Amino acid sequence: MLVKDLIKDTIPPLKPEDSGRRAIRWMEEFRVRQLPVVNKQNFIGLISDVDVLSITDPNLPLSHYTLSFIRPYINENQHVYDALKFATNNKFSLIPVLTDEQHYAGVITMYDLVECFAELKSVKVPGGIIILEFSNKDFSFSEVAQVVESNDARILSSSLNLSDDNTKIELTLKINKLDLSRILAAFYRYNYTIKASFHHSDQQEDLQNRYDSFMNYLNI
Repeated sequence: MLVKDLIKDTIPPLKPEDSGRRAIRWMEEFRVRQLPVVNKQNFIGLISDVDVLSITDPNLPLSHYTLSFIRPYINENQHVYDALKFATNNKFSLIPVLTDEQHYAGVITMYDLVECFAELKSVKVPGGIIILEFSNKDFSFSEVAQVVESNDARILSSSLNLSDDNTKIELTLKINKLDLSRILAAFYRYNYTIKASFHHSDQQEDLQNRYDSFMNYLNI
C-alpha cells in the first residue's frame, strides 16, 4: 500500500490569508497540533499551535506575521512503512504528502496509519497468535508455514523482531484459527520454542463446562 492510498480530505489546509483564529479553531476541531499552510498547490509548511498562540492579533491573516514554518513531508508514492518510520522519527500529529512535482497532495494522520497497519496485520480478522523464538541460523519461515498449513490453517500476517545482539529471532504469527491447540502441539512435537500463544481452546471450554456442571451438581 502506498502513502497516496491513505490521503483523506477530512483535514483541510490553511491558506496564508486565513486568520490565526481560524487556525486555532481548526486545530481544536480536528484535534491536531499542527496544520499545513498551502498557497494554491505550493506547500509552505506546517504551523503549530505554539506559533499561532504567539500571534498578537489572531484576527489578522497568517501572512501578516513572520512565522517559522517547517517543511516535513513524504512523497505520495512511498510505501506506508516509510510513513510509519517518518512518524516514529518525528513528533507530528499529521504528515504532509507531496507529489513528485512537489505539489501539495494532502495529509495522513496517526489514526490513518494505525488503521492501515491494523488492516495489513489482519488485526480485525478472527484468529489466534503464536510467538516463536529461533536462533538466527535456525530460522526458516517456509518450515514454519508448512507446520501451520499441515494443520488446515494459514498465516494471516507475521512480523519479525531481532534481539539486540542479532542472535535470536522472535516471530509473531497471526493464524486464521481461534483454537490453536493442534498447531501448538505440532510446534512442540518439532521442538520449536514457543514464547507465548493467545487463542481460544475448545478443550479448555469443554473442561470449564464440565467443571461448572460438577459444581452445579454439588450445589443441588
